[in-house]
Amino acid sequence: MRDNPFAFLRGSAHLFYASLPPHALLRAAPPAWSCGDLHLENLGTYKGESRQVYFDVGDFDEAALTPCTWDVLRLATSILIGAKSLGIKRPVRLELAQRFVEAYGEALAAGEARWIERETASGMILELIETVRKRSRRDFLDERTVRKERKRRLLIDGNRMLRAPGARRRRILRFMKDFARQQRDRKFFRPIAVAQRIAGLGSLGLEHYVVLVRGKGSPDGNYLIDLKHEPEPAIRPYLGLKQPRWKSEADRVVSVQRRVQAIPPAFLQGVRIGGKCFVMKELQPTSDKIYLANWGGKPKGLEQLFHAIGEVVAWGQLRSSGRDGSATADQLIAFARGAKWRNELLRVVEEVGGRLLADWKSFRKAWH
Repeated sequence: MRDNPFAFLRGSAHLFYASLPPHALLRAAPPAWSCGDLHLENLGTYKGESRQVYFDVGDFDEAALTPCTWDVLRLATSILIGAKSLGIKRPVRLELAQRFVEAYGEALAAGEARWIERETASGMILELIETVRKRSRRDFLDERTVRKERKRRLLIDGNRMLRAPGARRRRILRFMKDFARQQRDRKFFRPIAVAQRIAGLGSLGLEHYVVLVRGKGSPDGNYLIDLKHEPEPAIRPYLGLKQPRWKSEADRVVSVQRRVQAIPPAFLQGVRIGGKCFVMKELQPTSDKIYLANWGGKPKGLEQLFHAIGEVVAWGQLRSSGRDGSATADQLIAFARGAKWRNELLRVVEEVGGRLLADWKSFRKAWH
Protein backbone atom coordinates (compact mmCIF):
# COMPACT_ATOMS: atom_id res chain seq x y z
CA MET A 1 0.00 0.00 0.00
CA ARG A 2 3.00 2.31 0.44
CA ASP A 3 4.20 1.68 -3.11
CA ASN A 4 1.52 3.62 -4.99
CA PRO A 5 -1.88 5.29 -4.45
CA PHE A 6 -3.75 2.66 -6.48
CA ALA A 7 -2.60 -0.12 -4.12
CA PHE A 8 -3.62 2.14 -1.22
CA LEU A 9 -7.11 2.54 -2.72
CA ARG A 10 -7.43 -1.24 -3.13
CA GLY A 11 -6.51 -1.96 0.47
CA SER A 12 -8.53 0.76 2.21
CA ALA A 13 -12.17 0.47 1.15
CA HIS A 14 -13.30 1.22 4.71
CA LEU A 15 -11.39 4.52 4.72
CA PHE A 16 -12.83 5.41 1.30
CA TYR A 17 -16.41 5.10 2.57
CA ALA A 18 -15.70 6.52 6.03
CA SER A 19 -14.79 9.85 4.45
CA LEU A 20 -17.32 10.16 1.64
CA PRO A 21 -18.31 13.82 1.13
CA PRO A 22 -21.85 14.67 2.31
CA HIS A 23 -23.16 15.04 -1.24
CA ALA A 24 -26.82 14.32 -1.94
CA LEU A 25 -25.80 12.29 -5.01
CA LEU A 26 -24.10 9.79 -2.71
CA ARG A 27 -27.00 9.53 -0.26
CA ALA A 28 -30.25 9.95 -2.17
CA ALA A 29 -29.52 7.96 -5.33
CA PRO A 30 -31.63 4.81 -5.83
CA PRO A 31 -30.38 1.81 -3.82
CA ALA A 32 -28.66 -0.97 -5.77
CA TRP A 33 -26.72 -4.14 -5.05
CA SER A 34 -23.07 -3.25 -4.94
CA CYS A 35 -19.87 -5.30 -4.83
CA GLY A 36 -18.78 -2.69 -2.26
CA ASP A 37 -15.16 -2.55 -3.38
CA LEU A 38 -15.29 -1.82 -7.08
CA HIS A 39 -11.96 -0.89 -8.67
CA LEU A 40 -10.20 -1.75 -11.92
CA GLU A 41 -8.55 -4.93 -10.64
CA ASN A 42 -11.89 -6.24 -9.39
CA LEU A 43 -12.94 -7.01 -12.96
CA GLY A 44 -11.72 -9.82 -15.15
CA THR A 45 -12.49 -12.98 -17.05
CA TYR A 46 -13.51 -16.34 -15.62
CA LYS A 47 -15.12 -19.62 -16.60
CA GLY A 48 -18.72 -19.75 -15.48
CA GLU A 49 -20.94 -22.64 -14.51
CA SER A 50 -21.68 -23.05 -18.22
CA ARG A 51 -17.89 -23.47 -18.86
CA GLN A 52 -18.06 -20.45 -21.18
CA VAL A 53 -15.76 -17.48 -20.51
CA TYR A 54 -17.24 -14.20 -19.26
CA PHE A 55 -15.99 -10.74 -18.29
CA ASP A 56 -17.55 -9.28 -15.14
CA VAL A 57 -17.05 -7.98 -11.62
CA GLY A 58 -15.25 -10.67 -9.64
CA ASP A 59 -14.91 -9.90 -5.91
CA PHE A 60 -17.97 -9.50 -3.68
CA ASP A 61 -16.41 -9.65 -0.20
CA GLU A 62 -17.80 -6.18 0.64
CA ALA A 63 -21.15 -6.76 -1.09
CA ALA A 64 -23.94 -4.58 0.29
CA LEU A 65 -27.02 -2.55 -0.57
CA THR A 66 -25.79 1.00 -1.29
CA PRO A 67 -26.83 4.03 -3.33
CA CYS A 68 -26.20 3.08 -6.98
CA THR A 69 -23.59 5.85 -7.27
CA TRP A 70 -21.15 4.28 -4.76
CA ASP A 71 -19.74 1.63 -7.09
CA VAL A 72 -19.58 4.18 -9.90
CA LEU A 73 -17.71 6.68 -7.72
CA ARG A 74 -15.16 4.13 -6.50
CA LEU A 75 -14.50 2.72 -9.98
CA ALA A 76 -14.18 6.20 -11.53
CA THR A 77 -11.78 7.20 -8.73
CA SER A 78 -9.70 4.09 -9.42
CA ILE A 79 -9.51 5.15 -13.09
CA LEU A 80 -8.13 8.56 -12.08
CA ILE A 81 -5.63 7.03 -9.66
CA GLY A 82 -4.71 4.02 -11.80
CA ALA A 83 -4.21 5.98 -15.02
CA LYS A 84 -1.98 8.42 -13.13
CA SER A 85 0.37 5.52 -12.33
CA LEU A 86 0.73 4.96 -16.11
CA GLY A 87 1.90 8.53 -16.59
CA ILE A 88 -1.32 9.62 -18.32
CA LYS A 89 -1.89 13.36 -17.97
CA ARG A 90 -4.73 14.71 -15.86
CA PRO A 91 -7.00 15.95 -18.71
CA VAL A 92 -6.85 12.53 -20.37
CA ARG A 93 -7.49 10.78 -17.05
CA LEU A 94 -10.60 12.90 -16.55
CA GLU A 95 -11.78 12.07 -20.07
CA LEU A 96 -11.34 8.34 -19.36
CA ALA A 97 -13.34 8.62 -16.12
CA GLN A 98 -16.02 10.56 -17.99
CA ARG A 99 -16.15 7.84 -20.67
CA PHE A 100 -16.84 5.26 -17.97
CA VAL A 101 -19.55 7.37 -16.26
CA GLU A 102 -21.26 8.16 -19.58
CA ALA A 103 -21.28 4.50 -20.62
CA TYR A 104 -22.73 3.52 -17.24
CA GLY A 105 -25.48 6.14 -17.55
CA GLU A 106 -26.36 5.18 -21.12
CA ALA A 107 -26.54 1.45 -20.32
CA LEU A 108 -28.61 2.07 -17.18
CA ALA A 109 -31.01 4.35 -19.08
CA ALA A 110 -31.42 1.68 -21.79
CA GLY A 111 -32.76 -0.70 -19.11
CA GLU A 112 -31.49 -3.93 -20.69
CA ALA A 113 -29.23 -6.23 -18.63
CA ARG A 114 -26.71 -7.82 -20.98
CA TRP A 115 -23.27 -9.43 -20.49
CA ILE A 116 -19.87 -9.72 -22.15
CA GLU A 117 -18.66 -13.00 -23.62
CA ARG A 118 -16.45 -13.88 -26.59
CA GLU A 119 -18.99 -12.94 -29.28
CA THR A 120 -19.66 -9.49 -27.80
CA ALA A 121 -16.15 -8.60 -26.59
CA SER A 122 -13.47 -6.50 -28.27
CA GLY A 123 -10.07 -4.97 -27.58
CA MET A 124 -8.42 -5.75 -24.26
CA ILE A 125 -11.38 -7.72 -22.95
CA LEU A 126 -11.40 -9.99 -26.01
CA GLU A 127 -7.67 -10.60 -25.47
CA LEU A 128 -8.34 -11.70 -21.90
CA ILE A 129 -11.23 -13.94 -22.94
CA GLU A 130 -9.14 -15.60 -25.65
CA THR A 131 -6.35 -16.22 -23.13
CA VAL A 132 -8.74 -18.05 -20.82
CA ARG A 133 -10.50 -19.89 -23.65
CA LYS A 134 -7.25 -21.24 -25.11
CA ARG A 135 -5.68 -22.19 -21.78
CA SER A 136 -5.94 -25.91 -21.16
CA ARG A 137 -6.68 -27.39 -17.75
CA ARG A 138 -3.28 -29.03 -17.87
CA ASP A 139 -1.55 -25.66 -18.41
CA PHE A 140 -3.34 -24.11 -15.44
CA LEU A 141 -2.59 -27.11 -13.24
CA ASP A 142 1.07 -26.95 -14.24
CA GLU A 143 1.19 -23.34 -12.96
CA ARG A 144 -0.14 -24.28 -9.51
CA THR A 145 0.99 -27.87 -8.98
CA VAL A 146 3.95 -30.21 -9.36
CA ARG A 147 3.35 -33.37 -11.33
CA LYS A 148 5.10 -36.65 -10.57
CA GLU A 149 4.12 -39.50 -12.84
CA ARG A 150 0.31 -39.64 -12.62
CA LYS A 151 -0.07 -37.64 -9.42
CA ARG A 152 -0.05 -33.94 -8.60
CA ARG A 153 0.69 -31.99 -5.47
CA LEU A 154 0.21 -28.27 -4.83
CA LEU A 155 3.15 -26.00 -5.59
CA ILE A 156 4.18 -24.32 -2.32
CA ASP A 157 6.01 -21.31 -3.75
CA GLY A 158 5.97 -18.93 -0.76
CA ASN A 159 4.24 -16.36 -2.94
CA ARG A 160 0.79 -17.54 -4.02
CA MET A 161 0.65 -20.61 -1.80
CA LEU A 162 2.02 -21.55 1.63
CA ARG A 163 1.88 -24.74 3.63
CA ALA A 164 -1.35 -24.87 5.62
CA PRO A 165 -0.77 -25.38 9.38
CA GLY A 166 -1.40 -29.01 10.34
CA ALA A 167 -4.62 -28.53 12.31
CA ARG A 168 -6.15 -26.28 9.64
CA ARG A 169 -5.08 -28.60 6.84
CA ARG A 170 -6.73 -31.56 8.57
CA ARG A 171 -9.90 -29.52 9.20
CA ILE A 172 -10.20 -28.56 5.51
CA LEU A 173 -9.48 -32.11 4.33
CA ARG A 174 -12.11 -33.47 6.73
CA PHE A 175 -14.66 -30.95 5.49
CA MET A 176 -13.95 -31.73 1.82
CA LYS A 177 -14.31 -35.46 2.42
CA ASP A 178 -17.68 -34.89 4.10
CA PHE A 179 -18.70 -32.48 1.33
CA ALA A 180 -17.74 -35.01 -1.36
CA ARG A 181 -19.89 -37.71 0.22
CA GLN A 182 -22.94 -35.45 -0.10
CA GLN A 183 -22.47 -34.80 -3.84
CA ARG A 184 -23.91 -36.77 -6.72
CA ASP A 185 -20.40 -37.33 -8.12
CA ARG A 186 -18.55 -38.20 -4.92
CA LYS A 187 -15.25 -38.87 -6.63
CA PHE A 188 -15.08 -35.40 -8.23
CA PHE A 189 -14.62 -33.49 -4.93
CA ARG A 190 -12.37 -36.07 -3.29
CA PRO A 191 -9.49 -33.96 -1.83
CA ILE A 192 -5.87 -34.63 -2.69
CA ALA A 193 -4.04 -31.71 -1.05
CA VAL A 194 -4.61 -28.37 0.73
CA ALA A 195 -2.53 -25.17 0.81
CA GLN A 196 -2.93 -21.71 2.25
CA ARG A 197 -3.61 -19.12 -0.45
CA ILE A 198 -2.17 -15.60 -0.62
CA ALA A 199 -4.19 -13.18 -2.76
CA GLY A 200 -5.46 -9.61 -2.80
CA LEU A 201 -4.78 -6.74 -0.40
CA GLY A 202 -7.92 -6.12 1.63
CA SER A 203 -8.31 -9.84 2.41
CA LEU A 204 -4.74 -10.54 3.53
CA GLY A 205 -4.71 -12.27 6.91
CA LEU A 206 -8.04 -14.06 6.42
CA GLU A 207 -8.22 -17.84 6.20
CA HIS A 208 -7.93 -18.63 2.51
CA TYR A 209 -7.20 -22.05 1.01
CA VAL A 210 -6.67 -23.88 -2.26
CA VAL A 211 -7.84 -27.49 -2.41
CA LEU A 212 -6.66 -29.85 -5.13
CA VAL A 213 -9.48 -32.32 -5.84
CA ARG A 214 -9.70 -35.39 -8.04
CA GLY A 215 -12.08 -33.78 -10.53
CA LYS A 216 -12.30 -35.85 -13.68
CA GLY A 217 -9.22 -37.85 -12.83
CA SER A 218 -5.50 -37.43 -12.18
CA PRO A 219 -3.24 -36.03 -13.38
CA ASP A 220 -4.78 -33.59 -15.87
CA GLY A 221 -8.44 -33.79 -14.93
CA ASN A 222 -7.86 -32.44 -11.41
CA TYR A 223 -9.62 -29.24 -10.32
CA LEU A 224 -8.59 -26.46 -7.92
CA ILE A 225 -11.15 -25.23 -5.37
CA ASP A 226 -10.94 -21.83 -3.66
CA LEU A 227 -12.15 -21.58 -0.03
CA LYS A 228 -12.22 -18.12 1.55
CA HIS A 229 -13.40 -17.12 5.02
CA GLU A 230 -15.93 -14.27 4.95
CA PRO A 231 -16.09 -11.95 7.98
CA GLU A 232 -18.51 -9.04 8.12
CA PRO A 233 -17.76 -6.37 5.48
CA ALA A 234 -15.36 -3.62 6.52
CA ILE A 235 -17.70 -0.98 5.06
CA ARG A 236 -20.70 -2.06 7.17
CA PRO A 237 -20.36 0.82 9.72
CA TYR A 238 -20.74 3.35 6.91
CA LEU A 239 -23.84 1.89 5.25
CA GLY A 240 -26.87 4.12 5.65
CA LEU A 241 -29.35 1.73 4.05
CA LYS A 242 -31.04 -1.09 5.95
CA GLN A 243 -29.45 -4.40 5.01
CA PRO A 244 -31.23 -7.78 4.74
CA ARG A 245 -30.64 -10.40 7.40
CA TRP A 246 -28.45 -13.08 5.87
CA LYS A 247 -27.91 -16.62 7.14
CA SER A 248 -24.18 -15.90 7.18
CA GLU A 249 -21.62 -13.55 5.66
CA ALA A 250 -20.88 -16.21 3.04
CA ASP A 251 -24.59 -16.27 2.16
CA ARG A 252 -24.45 -12.48 1.71
CA VAL A 253 -21.49 -12.70 -0.68
CA VAL A 254 -22.86 -15.60 -2.72
CA SER A 255 -26.41 -14.21 -2.91
CA VAL A 256 -25.32 -10.78 -4.15
CA GLN A 257 -22.81 -12.28 -6.58
CA ARG A 258 -25.46 -14.53 -8.11
CA ARG A 259 -27.80 -11.55 -8.47
CA VAL A 260 -25.28 -9.20 -10.06
CA GLN A 261 -23.32 -11.52 -12.38
CA ALA A 262 -24.96 -12.89 -15.51
CA ILE A 263 -23.31 -16.28 -14.94
CA PRO A 264 -21.51 -17.11 -11.65
CA PRO A 265 -18.23 -19.06 -11.49
CA ALA A 266 -18.39 -22.83 -11.12
CA PHE A 267 -19.13 -24.36 -7.68
CA LEU A 268 -20.06 -20.98 -6.12
CA GLN A 269 -21.72 -21.55 -2.73
CA GLY A 270 -21.44 -20.75 0.95
CA VAL A 271 -20.22 -23.45 3.35
CA ARG A 272 -19.44 -23.78 7.07
CA ILE A 273 -16.15 -25.18 8.31
CA GLY A 274 -15.46 -25.40 12.01
CA GLY A 275 -18.04 -22.77 12.88
CA LYS A 276 -16.76 -20.28 10.28
CA CYS A 277 -18.44 -19.40 6.99
CA PHE A 278 -16.49 -19.72 3.76
CA VAL A 279 -17.21 -19.02 0.11
CA MET A 280 -16.38 -21.94 -2.17
CA LYS A 281 -15.81 -21.60 -5.90
CA GLU A 282 -13.52 -22.83 -8.64
CA LEU A 283 -10.10 -21.20 -8.41
CA GLN A 284 -9.56 -18.63 -11.15
CA PRO A 285 -6.13 -17.43 -12.37
CA THR A 286 -5.25 -13.99 -10.96
CA SER A 287 -3.59 -13.18 -14.30
CA ASP A 288 -7.04 -12.90 -15.90
CA LYS A 289 -7.88 -9.64 -14.13
CA ILE A 290 -7.59 -6.14 -15.57
CA TYR A 291 -4.07 -4.86 -14.94
CA LEU A 292 -3.55 -1.41 -16.46
CA ALA A 293 0.22 -1.85 -16.45
CA ASN A 294 -0.20 -4.57 -19.09
CA TRP A 295 -1.75 -2.19 -21.61
CA GLY A 296 1.02 0.34 -22.04
CA GLY A 297 -1.05 3.41 -21.25
CA LYS A 298 -2.74 3.62 -24.65
CA PRO A 299 -5.70 6.01 -24.20
CA LYS A 300 -7.60 4.65 -27.25
CA GLY A 301 -7.62 1.11 -25.91
CA LEU A 302 -8.42 2.36 -22.42
CA GLU A 303 -11.42 4.35 -23.69
CA GLN A 304 -12.90 1.18 -25.16
CA LEU A 305 -12.15 -0.76 -21.97
CA PHE A 306 -13.74 1.80 -19.64
CA HIS A 307 -16.81 2.09 -21.86
CA ALA A 308 -17.33 -1.67 -21.55
CA ILE A 309 -16.79 -1.58 -17.79
CA GLY A 310 -19.41 1.17 -17.45
CA GLU A 311 -21.90 -1.07 -19.22
CA VAL A 312 -21.00 -4.06 -17.02
CA VAL A 313 -21.66 -2.07 -13.82
CA ALA A 314 -25.04 -0.84 -15.11
CA TRP A 315 -26.10 -4.30 -16.27
CA GLY A 316 -25.31 -5.77 -12.87
CA GLN A 317 -27.49 -3.18 -11.14
CA LEU A 318 -30.35 -3.77 -13.56
CA ARG A 319 -30.04 -7.55 -13.21
CA SER A 320 -30.27 -7.35 -9.42
CA SER A 321 -32.97 -4.65 -9.30
CA GLY A 322 -36.08 -5.06 -7.18
CA ARG A 323 -34.47 -7.55 -4.77
CA ASP A 324 -34.48 -7.14 -0.97
CA GLY A 325 -34.69 -3.35 -0.99
CA SER A 326 -32.89 -2.48 -4.22
CA ALA A 327 -34.59 -0.02 -6.58
CA THR A 328 -36.69 -1.35 -9.43
CA ALA A 329 -35.39 -1.22 -12.99
CA ASP A 330 -37.82 1.64 -13.72
CA GLN A 331 -36.42 3.68 -10.83
CA LEU A 332 -32.84 3.10 -11.99
CA ILE A 333 -33.76 4.05 -15.55
CA ALA A 334 -35.46 7.25 -14.40
CA PHE A 335 -32.38 8.18 -12.36
CA ALA A 336 -30.04 7.52 -15.29
CA ARG A 337 -32.10 9.74 -17.59
CA GLY A 338 -31.70 12.70 -15.23
CA ALA A 339 -29.76 15.62 -16.64
CA LYS A 340 -27.35 16.74 -13.93
CA TRP A 341 -25.99 13.76 -12.02
CA ARG A 342 -23.17 12.81 -14.40
CA ASN A 343 -21.29 16.11 -14.20
CA GLU A 344 -21.96 16.29 -10.46
CA LEU A 345 -20.56 12.81 -9.96
CA LEU A 346 -17.40 13.63 -11.92
CA ARG A 347 -16.82 16.65 -9.68
CA VAL A 348 -17.14 14.39 -6.64
CA VAL A 349 -14.69 11.93 -8.26
CA GLU A 350 -12.09 14.70 -8.53
CA GLU A 351 -12.68 15.69 -4.92
CA VAL A 352 -12.43 12.12 -3.63
CA GLY A 353 -9.39 11.39 -5.81
CA GLY A 354 -7.54 14.41 -4.44
CA ARG A 355 -8.34 13.41 -0.86
CA LEU A 356 -7.21 9.84 -1.49
CA LEU A 357 -3.85 11.02 -2.83
CA ALA A 358 -3.39 13.16 0.29
CA ASP A 359 -4.29 10.19 2.53
CA TRP A 360 -1.80 7.98 0.71
CA LYS A 361 0.99 10.52 1.15
CA SER A 362 0.23 10.74 4.87
CA PHE A 363 0.16 6.94 5.12
CA ARG A 364 3.45 6.60 3.26
CA LYS A 365 5.11 9.27 5.40
CA ALA A 366 3.95 7.60 8.61
CA TRP A 367 5.64 4.34 7.56
CA HIS A 368 9.03 5.85 6.76
